[in-house]
Order: sequence, then C-alpha cells, then structure tokens
Amino acid sequence: MTGPSLTTSGLDAHLTVDDRLDAVVTADAGDVVAVVGPNGAGKTTLVHALAGLVPASGHARVGGRDLLPLPPQQRAVGVVFQDQRLFPHLTAAGNVAFGPRARGTDRAEAHRRAAEALDRLGVGHLADRKPRHLSGGQAQRVAIARALVSEPGLLLLDEPFAGLDVGVAAELRIELAHHLAAFGGVTVLVTHDALDALTLATRVVVLDRGRVVQSGPPEEVAARPLSEHVARLVGLNVVRDGSELCAFPPAAVTVSRHRPEGSARNTWAGTVRSAAPHGDAVRLQVRTGERDLLADVTPAATRELGLAPGQQVWLAVKETAVTRYPSPGG
Repeated sequence: MTGPSLTTSGLDAHLTVDDRLDAVVTADAGDVVAVVGPNGAGKTTLVHALAGLVPASGHARVGGRDLLPLPPQQRAVGVVFQDQRLFPHLTAAGNVAFGPRARGTDRAEAHRRAAEALDRLGVGHLADRKPRHLSGGQAQRVAIARALVSEPGLLLLDEPFAGLDVGVAAELRIELAHHLAAFGGVTVLVTHDALDALTLATRVVVLDRGRVVQSGPPEEVAARPLSEHVARLVGLNVVRDGSELCAFPPAAVTVSRHRPEGSARNTWAGTVRSAAPHGDAVRLQVRTGERDLLADVTPAATRELGLAPGQQVWLAVKETAVTRYPSPGG
C-alpha cells in the first residue's frame, strides 16, 4: 500500500537521466505545468522519470517525500498517456478500479469510487464496456478517471489530446480544465499545442536537449519566447540581434519582390518555402539565412506577387511592431 494522498503538496524535482535529461521543475500545489519543446527535447523522458518508468538520479519531492527511491506503484502518481494504455481485458470500471484495488481497497469500495470518477468524466454509462468498444475520446476520459481516482499528489499527462478528433479534443480540453481547477496536487502536462499551454497551464516549462531553457507564467513565455520553437508554438517570429531577442507577429511582416526603399532596420531577403491558408490570410514560411520567418499576407497580395514556393522575396517589419528583450547569456 502507498502512503496517504499528497494532493496539498508542491513539486520540487531535479532529474537526470543518462545524457537525455538534466532538468529542474518546481511547482506549487494546484499548479498545472505545461512542458513544451521540440521533438527529442526530453519531455516524455521527464514524465517517465517522475512516474518511475525510467531510472533517474537526483530528486523528485512531493510534499517533502522523494519519489525516486520508490517503485512506481508507491509514488502516489497518476499517469495519462496519449495512447491511453487501458487494460484490454478489463471494462472501463475495472480499469478505473484497478488502482484502488492494487492499493488494498476492497472491491466494493474500489468500484464505487470508479463509478464516481467515470460519472465525473461523463462516461459513467460506459462502465461495462471494454476499451475496444470505446471511441478515442471515451477511452481518454476513462484513462483520466483512472489517473484521478486515487487522488494522486502528482498527475502526469503525456499529450492527452494527441490523435483525437479536433472537436473531441476541444470538448475534452474544456472538461479537463474544470477537473484540474479542482485538483489539489500538481499536474505536469506534456503538449505540443499552444492552446493547451495558454489555456490549461499556470506555468510553462520549455525543454530543449534535455534542459530547461525557459520557464514562467504562460503569458510571459508567450510574450517573450527565448527559443524559436516556442516562438512558433505561440505564432511569433523571434530573431537574435546581438545580445537581444526581437519578437514580432507574422501579421506585422510586409512582403515585397524588391528590396524595400529607405533605411528600414528590420529587413531580410529570403525564399518562400511554403504558403498555406491561415484564417483569412495566407501564411508564408520564408527561409532567410539560417532561420525561417513567418509572414501573413492577403490572398490578393499572394496572387499579385506570385508568392509560391521558390519565389525570392524581401521581408520588412516596422520597429514599432518589434518587442525587444535580453537574450539568455547576453
């Protein structure tokens, strides 16, 4: 059996996994920490280390108790994977009751708690169905109920909306936000979607090559991204200029076939790599030197300028549209 639930405790972790991860993550009780970063940044490794699925050194304290020396079943941690990982031979109720049963709860009480958890996630009527008879969204709700039923001190969500229909994901995101607002522990949410980071999280941690390169409130990270990946995630361009980073939205970029006249400070020559609809505009991805920049132009301008892949163009941004802030390391 595990110790008592740690749902009023924060997280203090410094995790090292071989040469894949060396990251510090802290959070207060009730925080939702969105972990973002490019592929291979160490996001899933972080989740697996906290869950006890990969060996890690360092510490991961929840309420002062270090989880690392404990086997996974004793960590008071709930985990939701993008592929649900439900037990195929158990019903939805059986899957949710499994955790309490494994911790010594008698069968009747475990199934009562499972029924309550399934009802809260809106799938109580599916309690007797096995995973193969559930849709993706239904299965993910069961997986979330299974993670929450034991009132863990730490909830780990690894890309919980991946692979779901857009409409289903949007509905589940709203439901999950409601449940997380009432959750007393710490949630660590791995995501590649800016919407998750900006609407569900109270804190964002940016990983790159296994290390934390930025952390802070979502609005702060979104306004001043310190990496190109985060800039793309929130729909901004970011350019290094000496000891500064310069951020500006794609809508502020002017595109022309010829070099802009005058002495505009922010100009780049480049080649159009792609052009795709983006709301009422056409979003261009333009390769300029060692980086890609985004520009939003009207469909009419796209036709008039012949903005197709391979076209040489000039980009310009007025200084008033640029936000400048210090670059890490100067």
